[in-house]
Amino acid sequence: MTQARSSGRARPAVAGEAPDTSASSMFVTGAIPRRRGLIVLLASLIGFVLTTVWSAEFVDQTIGGNVAGTLLGHEPTEAPIAGMAAGIVFAFVSGLAGSFTACNIACFGAVAPMMGGVGSRWGRLRQSLRPLRWLAVGMVTVSAVYGAIVGFVGTSMPQFSTAPTVPGTLSARSVQSMVVFGLIGLCMLYMGLAALRLVPDPFGRIARRFPNAPMVFMGALIGGFLVGRPYPLFRQMFRDAAESGNPLYGAAAFVLQSVGNIVIMAVLFIVLSVVAGGRLQQWLTAKPGRIAALTAGSLIIAGAFTFLYWDVRLLARREIIPWYPTAPWS
Repeated sequence: MTQARSSGRARPAVAGEAPDTSASSMFVTGAIPRRRGLIVLLASLIGFVLTTVWSAEFVDQTIGGNVAGTLLGHEPTEAPIAGMAAGIVFAFVSGLAGSFTACNIACFGAVAPMMGGVGSRWGRLRQSLRPLRWLAVGMVTVSAVYGAIVGFVGTSMPQFSTAPTVPGTLSARSVQSMVVFGLIGLCMLYMGLAALRLVPDPFGRIARRFPNAPMVFMGALIGGFLVGRPYPLFRQMFRDAAESGNPLYGAAAFVLQSVGNIVIMAVLFIVLSVVAGGRLQQWLTAKPGRIAALTAGSLIIAGAFTFLYWDVRLLARREIIPWYPTAPWS
């Protein structure tokens, strides 16, 4: 996808004039797809349906636990983390194993805005690494800072607690998850609507000087997953970093956890760019609105899923609201 170099917020259409369709940032390409309301409706519906069929137990334990156990060579929840070297390995492996957890799946919404490389395969490979680099800048910054804080004061933080949840109440740990993932979900929803030109582009002005700012922000959102994550393997790593009292160890472990989180997404993006990049670029540019529709759809799906799963469905699981539709296996 071509990054925008033109300027900020779109000029509203005046009667008798065509709307301003200039690109303003990586997420807002300038094209306005047809049937924008239908795109919002279908993407939101897909995000909602995902929350009803999602099984945290299956993803966290069957997939995540088995992947971590295979890579580590032992049951990860039964063996203590023996030293900093083992903790560093555990951080990356648990991050990789948690790629498809409910708190991490939203990072796949970052793939669509990065698509659309041109040129030879090597050229597309170089182009694909550029947005990943800026994504990593935002992600590493947030995860390193939070990891350092955990290493310094972590034993008094809500995520350190192992107290069981009580029906009808919200623990501090649950409130933290709801606030963090609720904000992340709303940010993604807004960016999706901005891609459709239904709301102003939040990066319109800053992208004139820093074209990669949207991707840095997306990376910061991915790094923010660790701030609210209740994933059991992550909490095991969190407690180890907190008990170490070492901010440098905490920062390193949290950075590697985030890197593990995006490995599968990054590989998927690179494969799509290198193997199918030429044909994909032709298909995307055949109609100007396709890139905008794909970007908006992926962000709205991720945002709706994140907000509904972590704010609305969580309230039902804690028996604070009476009901939320879920499949029998979830």
